[in-house]
Amino acid sequence: MYRYHLLVAGRVQGVGFRYITQHAAEKTSVTGWVKNLYNGDVEIEVQGLEDNIANFITLIRKGNGFSSIENIDINMIDLISQEKGFKIKY
Repeated sequence: MYRYHLLVAGRVQGVGFRYITQHAAEKTSVTGWVKNLYNGDVEIEVQGLEDNIANFITLIRKGNGFSSIENIDINMIDLISQEKGFKIKY
């Protein structure tokens, strides 16, 4: 199991990106959360098996045709035990 903190820059607010992220998490069986930041970026923490996380990142990079990712900063962080599901934070 791994956990990563992602900062996503680009056209990722006002285009349904958090919902794409939640759907990708459900599809790839990862846990964590996603949140819009005041500077226009999106912050994500994602936890799961390495292959599942890689597939999750691939799916969010594809987006929905309205979103456009310019950059993703990815950093490994400590695991959170007993985490259930993936949620959108407001």
